[in-house]
Amino acid sequence: MSDRVQDRAPPMAVAPPSWREKMEPWFFILPSVILLLAIGLYPVIYTLVASLQSWVMGMGPPSFGGLQNYAHAFTSSDFGHSVLRTLVLIVITLPIELALGMMIALALDSQNFLVLRRLLQICLVIPIAITPSVVGLLTQLMFNQQLGIINHLLGYIGIPALDWLGRPLSAYTTVLIVQIWEWTPFVALVLSAALSTVPQDIDEAAVLETERWWPRFRSIQLPFMWPGITAALVFQTAFTIKEFDMIYTIEKGGPGTATETAVMQIERMAFRGFDVGLAAAESILMLVLSILLARIYIRVFYREMD
Repeated sequence: MSDRVQDRAPPMAVAPPSWREKMEPWFFILPSVILLLAIGLYPVIYTLVASLQSWVMGMGPPSFGGLQNYAHAFTSSDFGHSVLRTLVLIVITLPIELALGMMIALALDSQNFLVLRRLLQICLVIPIAITPSVVGLLTQLMFNQQLGIINHLLGYIGIPALDWLGRPLSAYTTVLIVQIWEWTPFVALVLSAALSTVPQDIDEAAVLETERWWPRFRSIQLPFMWPGITAALVFQTAFTIKEFDMIYTIEKGGPGTATETAVMQIERMAFRGFDVGLAAAESILMLVLSILLARIYIRVFYREMD
C-alpha cells in the first residue's frame, strides 16, 4: 500500500490566471458600465455642479454661488408646497396601490378560474403599456364636465355633473384616482412575482393544515413577499416623485398650483423662469428625499428568508 502511494505522480501545479484572463470579464461588462455612467452618473454630477452656481439663462454666464440655491429652495414657499403635494400623493396612493396589488396578486395565485386569471393578467398590462401623456389626454376626456363619461355614469345614480378639473380639490382627487389606476398593476405584478417564490411543498402543506386563507397568508406567503413589498414601495415612491407627463397633460399643474408636484415646479423654474441653478438644487433635494425614503423602506420592511 505504501509503495502505491510513493509511485503516484505528484499533483500538477495550477498556473495562476494570466492578466488577460483576469480582465476578460470586464471586457464583457464594460459597455454596460459606460452606458450606466453616461446616462446615470454624469447627469447627477452635472446637476450637482449646476446647483452650486448662480445661473439664470440669458443673464450672463454661470458663477459660483455656493449653497445659496439650497438656502433659497428651503425658504421657497412654492417649492415647499409642491413637495408637500408630492408627499401627500405618495401617502395616499401608495397604501391603496399596495392593498389592491396584494389582492390582485393573491387572486392570480389562486388555482381556480384559470380563464379569468389569464384575462386579469392581460388587463394588468394595459395601464402599464399606455404612455403617461396618453393617460392624461384620456383623463381630460373622461372627466370633462359636459362630455365626460364619468359624469355620464354618475348621472345614472342621481349625482349631478361635477367639475372635476375646474376646482383644486377635485382636480387633485382626479390625479389621485388616475395615479392609482395607472400604477396598481405594476405593484400587483411585482407582488405576484414575489408570491411565486413560495416553495410549493410548504404551500401545499399549509393548505393541508388549514383551509383558512389568513393563517396561510400570514405565516407562509407574507414572509416570502416582504422583498417584493419593499421593491414595490421603493419603485412606486420614485415613480410618484418623478411623475410629470400624466399630471402635466391633465391640467398643467392647475387649477392654479393645485396639482403642481415638485417635479413640475422644478420644470417651471428651469424652463419658464430660466433659473437653472435653483432648479438644479431643487432636483438634488428631491433625489436626496428619494434615497432617504428608500432607505427607510428597506430598514422597516425588508426581510430575508433563511
